[in-house]
Amino acid sequence: MKVNYTLIGDVRDKIKELPDQSVQMCITSPPYYDLRNYEKNNKQLGLEKTSDEYIENLVNVFAEVNRVLKDNGTLWINIGDKYFQKNKQLGLIPQRLIIALQQSGWIVRQDIIWSKPNPMPESVKDRFTKAHEYIFLLSKKPTYKFNQIFEPIKRGTPKAERDYKKMKKGRLTYRGLRKDNKKHLPQSFVAGNLEKGKNKRSVWQITTTAYKKAHFATFPKKLVETCIKAGSDEGDIVLDCFMGSGTTAAVAQDLFRKWIGIEVNDSYLQLIEERTSQQTIF
Repeated sequence: MKVNYTLIGDVRDKIKELPDQSVQMCITSPPYYDLRNYEKNNKQLGLEKTSDEYIENLVNVFAEVNRVLKDNGTLWINIGDKYFQKNKQLGLIPQRLIIALQQSGWIVRQDIIWSKPNPMPESVKDRFTKAHEYIFLLSKKPTYKFNQIFEPIKRGTPKAERDYKKMKKGRLTYRGLRKDNKKHLPQSFVAGNLEKGKNKRSVWQITTTAYKKAHFATFPKKLVETCIKAGSDEGDIVLDCFMGSGTTAAVAQDLFRKWIGIEVNDSYLQLIEERTSQQTIF
């Protein structure tokens, strides 16, 4: 199967060109509902008359993603919310979409909070400034490919560290430690491995970044990198069905993965090509 290219057109049509069970994972960020008009393309999602119609369209798109994913594949979705102007009501778009996907057969494995240290400023006076978005991890089957990601562990006190080393050499047992040293022992003694660290938590603090040649929102590369490392191995195929500026493709290549993109706006082709140095086809 051809890889490292972008299909140009409506995702609802183009994804049908991909074979069954042909990709390992999909990471994508659909156009947010009623947020902006990307190049005034009348085929784009996100400009539906109602949020229910928007969610229905996405459920249909992700049904096709389910078809092209391998049985041990995963789907990672980043999606934002919006407030309705009529009654200032929060739309709960992410939650409603995920519930609809769950009802359609997907297994919802985790909700991840993307915490933004540099959120978009807001002048609101009757609520707090929003500084997070959601990433959802879904799978086709209860068992799926997942590579655990680790993060650094806060070390213990110097004395507890010394006792820890004695324990590793078999000269001291955990029961023989003083109570204070047990309290300040490196967390890895209980959780696992000091060298690897602790399992990555479900709140990811990642600064928003802009690709200087894109005039629209882009994935931070660090966010995409974490998902791709967790959901695939070198040589696997990564799909982004709302490719945008090509961040997913660029990160996939950096991590020695193959990729396929789908993008409705052909004006973004040059951005994708510049970031991947790959031939893009129609």
